[in-house]
Amino acid sequence: MFSPRLPGLLLVLFLLAACGTGPAPTAPTASPSASRGPLLPPRHQGVDYQLGGAYPPPAGAGIVVRDHTAKPAAGHYNVCYVNAFQAQPGRTADWPADLLLRDARGKAVIDHDWDEQLIDLRTPDRRKRAAAHVGRLIADCARRGFQAVEPDNYDSYARSGGLLTPGDAVAHLTLLARTAHRHGLAVAQKNTAELASVRTRVGLDFAVTEECGAYEECDTYLRAFDGHVVDIEYTREGLRRACAVPGLRPAVVRRDLDLVPRGDKGYVRAVCPAS
Repeated sequence: MFSPRLPGLLLVLFLLAACGTGPAPTAPTASPSASRGPLLPPRHQGVDYQLGGAYPPPAGAGIVVRDHTAKPAAGHYNVCYVNAFQAQPGRTADWPADLLLRDARGKAVIDHDWDEQLIDLRTPDRRKRAAAHVGRLIADCARRGFQAVEPDNYDSYARSGGLLTPGDAVAHLTLLARTAHRHGLAVAQKNTAELASVRTRVGLDFAVTEECGAYEECDTYLRAFDGHVVDIEYTREGLRRACAVPGLRPAVVRRDLDLVPRGDKGYVRAVCPAS
């Protein structure tokens, strides 16, 4: 999901310096592919974003992003989506109650755009336990045959009412990246341009961005990730801007905001016009 614009980078870096990553989470045994290292997504390849439901990838889409509950698309580079910082709608019972973020009054802290409760990452112990929980999903992505994982909502601290910090997010994602790499998966940074400068420290391999064209952030990701960037836009103007960024096309796709499968009402998909 797209991120709101965040506060200044100086505050981010100060908070990062104050927070350690803590120990790696306990995770299932690594997959055999882990010893070969992660395979990065090919640059300058078409992409399709299928979180609302899997369907045969369109011609030219060499990279496919699907939910962790779906099967990979045969013959494509597959990225596995996991909601790593918030609980899926209606699935809060999947999480230990004390890992669901609440404010000082005991009220659940919710991302109201998507009706998702935030995960409490305020202490090393909670981050370790949360990373172990998400790590089981990551291990399943590897077993299913995905090549990479996209941990969503890296920027959830911006919706926490000040309860979470950028340092909390970085520490949690660092643990997840270690788990993914043990299973041979590449790891995507999802949005959050303000933290792209620390991607090497976190262990991130490429970026999956939403509306980097609309928000004029594509160059930030391209520089940080050496061109390994996949971008999803939701408006005609955003698509036009992203397609004009040197080094990004054709890894740009416009989708409908609900990401419904092809053939469903409201389905939208468009790519950069041929140059």
